Amino acid sequence: MDSSQPIAEPSSQDTAEHHALAGDTPRRSQGPAADRTPAFDVIVAGCGPTGATLAAELRLHGVRVLVLEKDTEPASFVRIVALHMRSLELMAMRGLLDRLREHGRQRPAGGLFAAIAAPVPQGLDSAHAYLLGIQQPVVVRLLEEHAAQLGARIRRGCAVAGLEQDDEGVTVELADGERLRTRYLVGCDGGHSTVRELLGVGFPGEPARTETLMGEMHVGVEHEEIAAKLAEVGAAARRIQLRPFGAGAYRVVVPAAGVGDRAEPPTLDDFRKQLRALAGTDFGVHSPRWLSRFGDATRLAERYRVGRVLLAGDAAHIHPPTGGQGLNLGVQDAFNLGWKLAARIRGWAPESLLDTYHAERHPVAEDVLDNTRAQMELHSTEPGPRAVRRLLTELMDLNEVNRRLTEKITAIGIRYDFGEGPDLLGRRLPDIDLAQGRLYGLLHRGRGLLLDRTAHLTVGGWAGRVDHLADPTAALDVPCVLLRPDGHVAWIGDDQSDLDDHLSRWFGEPAD
Repeated sequence: MDSSQPIAEPSSQDTAEHHALAGDTPRRSQGPAADRTPAFDVIVAGCGPTGATLAAELRLHGVRVLVLEKDTEPASFVRIVALHMRSLELMAMRGLLDRLREHGRQRPAGGLFAAIAAPVPQGLDSAHAYLLGIQQPVVVRLLEEHAAQLGARIRRGCAVAGLEQDDEGVTVELADGERLRTRYLVGCDGGHSTVRELLGVGFPGEPARTETLMGEMHVGVEHEEIAAKLAEVGAAARRIQLRPFGAGAYRVVVPAAGVGDRAEPPTLDDFRKQLRALAGTDFGVHSPRWLSRFGDATRLAERYRVGRVLLAGDAAHIHPPTGGQGLNLGVQDAFNLGWKLAARIRGWAPESLLDTYHAERHPVAEDVLDNTRAQMELHSTEPGPRAVRRLLTELMDLNEVNRRLTEKITAIGIRYDFGEGPDLLGRRLPDIDLAQGRLYGLLHRGRGLLLDRTAHLTVGGWAGRVDHLADPTAALDVPCVLLRPDGHVAWIGDDQSDLDDHLSRWFGEPAD
């Protein structure tokens, strides 16, 4: 199998549920009884990459999902983002990768940490060891279409203004006064998350100290002249980036004059002034595709879950974009959360399963915040950080150092704490060869998988939640592995009793 296999559709029962749900605009609450009856299993606030991914993951399990997006139209600006290795693997697991690659451009996975020039490290353990440069609006559109095809309902122009939760669900109030009832609410509504603020969850960290202008535009000089000028101005040029981005356009990054209002986009004249101040020329920049500003604010939500309300993506963490990890981190949050929340709604989740979302993803975000802090320091022109940058540049000549930092940025080095066991336990399993194709082709339905090289084990009463493949030829160094729906190894071994214990831990009690 390969990543082009058709995406699994919901069951006929799930599809009927969706049509009944999507056929009419949800009615306004007509009194206390109606107000407390959940019309939805999950409301997702925000239809960016995180929210759309989460909606699709929930729909794979037949969960009734409504996505609320405050903007009436998708973003019109064209910003190029990079999907990293782990995100590419997750997209392959759901049959989406080929669709995304049609609209993107593959780039080598080298020089990611603090933009230090380095080759692609040897030994990257991934079948997708590259970056996929793709327009962010295209990513959002494809993920939104995927969620809608699976049965998610999406409403635009709907801003969350209030929420109240109780033991049975959450009442969500919209800006126009409409009230909706759901069993769970997930805030995927960005760094200025209304859901997080309504919950009163702390968002500690550091405010922006510096600001950077970034955009894509055309230039009025040849590339050789740009390179020569930046070499001539020396240290000041290290704070400037002008990189060709195809079709005659350049990605331009330059420090801003100060910290301004991020709600106000910069102008082309802002870029020209800063380029002239630092390089002595504005390189004739013109015809911008998009312009934006970003700061180095770094914050992490204290909790990812308060009762029936959860946070994901930028609503849970913000950091500078150096290394390009933001979108990827949010999408990976959604893959971690989706199957767990669906299990809770379907009634088979072990008691602690939903709590593992915070336990696993909060430390990952902490690590991302730390590595972006380090990268921002390495962009400084001060003597101390410049010395550290020179030292790290030397160390990255060692393949092991280069690979470790690349694995960190691209998230393929993550290991969740599942207790004592082999190093593979808690890590994601690469897209290995099987007798019938590739591993990720078996994960399109978002279910667990027992990959059994002994052909003697069984998933028994968990067959409704976990698939079983007996394949003695599987490219594994261990007898058998139990994979969660997000592709992480939950168990390694060959003992049926031990396997049953771990099936119960992750997939609840067996069905009768």
